[in-house]
Amino acid sequence: MVRKDYYEILGVARAAGDGEIKKAYRKIALECHPDRNPESPEAEKRFKEASEAYQVLSDPEKRRIYDTYGHDGLKGQGFTGFSNFEDIFASMGGIFEEFFNFGGGRRRQGPRRGADLRYDLEIDFEEAVFGAAKSFEISQYVQCSRCQGSTMEPGTSAVTCPSCGGAGEVRRSQGFFMLTTTCPHCRGAGRIVQQPCRTCSGKGKVLETSEVKVNIPAGVEDGNQLRISGRGEPGGNNGATGDLYVFLRVREHDFFQRRGNDLVAELPVSFCQATLGATIEAPTLDGQVNVKIPRGTQHGQTIRVAGKGVPHVRGYGRGDLLFVATVEVPRQLTKEQEDLLRQFAACDEAAKPAKAKTKKKESWIDKIKALALD
Repeated sequence: MVRKDYYEILGVARAAGDGEIKKAYRKIALECHPDRNPESPEAEKRFKEASEAYQVLSDPEKRRIYDTYGHDGLKGQGFTGFSNFEDIFASMGGIFEEFFNFGGGRRRQGPRRGADLRYDLEIDFEEAVFGAAKSFEISQYVQCSRCQGSTMEPGTSAVTCPSCGGAGEVRRSQGFFMLTTTCPHCRGAGRIVQQPCRTCSGKGKVLETSEVKVNIPAGVEDGNQLRISGRGEPGGNNGATGDLYVFLRVREHDFFQRRGNDLVAELPVSFCQATLGATIEAPTLDGQVNVKIPRGTQHGQTIRVAGKGVPHVRGYGRGDLLFVATVEVPRQLTKEQEDLLRQFAACDEAAKPAKAKTKKKESWIDKIKALALD
């Protein structure tokens, strides 16, 4: 009987590495799994061949013998292949457990970290700019003070789960495989609490309302979050406590807007102030400041006040305050004001340079007419 080449069965080159061989076998094993193909003798045959090929090629010594002497060399070492599924499972249970989550191993639940909590905190615009100390209340689960999180009445103890024998998992047969699942009786704990704690009803934690204090650094923005370590929910089986994440929501300001670390605001400027220049008093988040309006300021022009913006949250210094000039045109004028403006308009018109007379450009038709007359 001529036997197939193991490399050909797995579809890999003879120089293939361990990882490539393992990947090729896993693909075939998944496709030809007997439970997926219960009525397919061809799939069963291919599954057996691939398992035999993998067992040889994944073993460095067996692979060396096979590469040197072929199938006959393996027979000399006592390897004759697999005759049934029991042989396959006995020899390759570890790889099946890795590929299909079959097989044994104790799975008692270990320490579990507690859940993180979230709190949305609304703050004023000024608090985001300059920082603030805030406090708020949250309802959260904390470790039960009576049982210290053990879930049992003080002075009592748990018993080993009779369903799983303390393993935290149970096994059941499916085809020729052994499936392992979490024990439904103890839920993976491996033990049964006979006298649950009266305070927490066996949960190991109770719901309480507590105050949280947080320092908001200067320069934070809407959507920033602060982490308060250890203020989340308690963990299970003596696991670490989770964290509390505070998400900041910044209220809008009536006058200022934020652009990175700069503040932006509109600054009303009269027609005369924009034309002649002036120094006017304007508001900032630090109080009033004198702002110099340059002569001839145009509507929409930006006037920068250095160092009056938002502090850098991760550095030093502050951004700038940017005033956008909004030139206000008067809607109503007195007769005297109107007369003065008309005089200004007349002077402005007279001051304009006279338009130079330009010679009309002669067209090619005019040139032809002139030649005809000559």
